[in-house]
Amino acid sequence: MPRRRTTSKQPGKLSRQLLFSEALNHQRAPPTEEHSLTPPSSMAESTQGATMDCILQEISAVGRKLEGMDSAMVSLMAETKSMQLDIAGFQKQVTGLEQRVTTVETHITSWVDRDQELLYLRSKQIDLEDRSRRDNVRFLGFLENIKGADIHSYLRETLPKLTGIIFYPPLEFQRVGLQYQTQSMDTASSIRPQDPLGPLLSVASSASAPEDTGRPTAGSHPRGRDMERLTKSYDDRDQRCRRWRCIRR
Repeated sequence: MPRRRTTSKQPGKLSRQLLFSEALNHQRAPPTEEHSLTPPSSMAESTQGATMDCILQEISAVGRKLEGMDSAMVSLMAETKSMQLDIAGFQKQVTGLEQRVTTVETHITSWVDRDQELLYLRSKQIDLEDRSRRDNVRFLGFLENIKGADIHSYLRETLPKLTGIIFYPPLEFQRVGLQYQTQSMDTASSIRPQDPLGPLLSVASSASAPEDTGRPTAGSHPRGRDMERLTKSYDDRDQRCRRWRCIRR
């Protein structure tokens, strides 16, 4: 009997000790459920923070790139405007050059026409002077029926005074007019405005054609020799000046 009592009392004491130790453990340490919930929340917050930082960095990088694109766009627009201005200036220059080319072509055409007309007029003038035997030198300022009105008589009186030579009998003129040098009309390029027109007066003489007159030549008379020397010296001084050919009647 006493053994049964001891055996029945020992399990109750052990149970009470176990319950007491479990209560102490429960007070000392938090429950396992709280330890299992706290770590996942902190990890999520850290992950979200890192993700937001990355997104902000990317946004700032994109903003910087956009600012660079804006500056590049502004410079590109400025260059485009300058190119447009240059193109407008080039168009004006091209228009001016076209006008100049047209003007030059017109001048060239007119020069060719003028050269041809000048050659025609010169040849016509020479032909008319060669065929004409009239007096084609006109002295202006002389009235009719006064001294000097007749060209031939005026030259007969004036030439002896200018040369200091007395001609026996007075001079006879075959032609009074302009003569062109034949070599100046060979080519159009040899004709120049500054060239002289040639001898102004051409006076035929028996010395140049004695067989036509049948009279003594000017060389047989002292005055005729002087006239020949005067003519020679005059021609030697300037071949393009006037030449005087004198004869006896």
